[in-house]
Amino acid sequence: MGSEIQITFLGALLAFIFAASMGILLWWMFHVPKIIPLAAAKARRAVGAIKKILVPTSGTFYSERGIELACRLGEEQKAEIYLVTVLEVPRTLPLEAPMPEAEAQAEDIIKRGEEIVNLRGLPAKGEVRRGRVAGEEIIRVAKEREVDLIVMGIRSQVTMAQDILGRDSDLVLRRAPCEVIVDKLSG
Repeated sequence: MGSEIQITFLGALLAFIFAASMGILLWWMFHVPKIIPLAAAKARRAVGAIKKILVPTSGTFYSERGIELACRLGEEQKAEIYLVTVLEVPRTLPLEAPMPEAEAQAEDIIKRGEEIVNLRGLPAKGEVRRGRVAGEEIIRVAKEREVDLIVMGIRSQVTMAQDILGRDSDLVLRRAPCEVIVDKLSG
C-alpha cells in the first residue's frame, strides 16, 4: 500500500496563495523605505496639516494672487479657504454705522474671491468684518476660526523701504496665531 499524493485544484490554489502571501510579507519586512532627511519629513508633515487657510482680501490684483496661492497650497489637503474683507470704520463713527457703498463693495470682493476658490474645487467661506484696524480684525478672525495658515498678497510698488509690508501686513506678521505667508508680486 503505497501512499498516493492527490493534488486538487483547490489545494494547489491555496498553496499558491499561501506562498505568495509569505513572499509579499517577507518583501515588505525587508524592504527598507528610502531615507529622507528629518527636516524634509517634518516640513511635509507640517504642510499636510494645513486644513484651514485665511486669506485677507481687498479686491486688488495682489490680494487675488494671494487667494490663488492659498488654493495651490491647500489643494492636496482639500483645505478650507476663509476669505475676509475688513471694513475699517473710523473712530469717529460707531462700529455699526451704516456704510452702504463700502458694504456693497466688500460683498462684491468676497464673491469674487469665492469664485476664484470655487474654480479650484475647494470649499470657500467668505465674510465681511468691521473693525478699527484691519490687521487686528484679521488676527481676531484667525483666532476665532483656528486657522493653520494666513496667506497675504502685498503690493509690489512701494515708495520707502519701511512701507514694504504696510501697517496691516506688519501687524499680522508680528501677532498672528499661526504661520503667515506673504506673497509679493515681482515688478
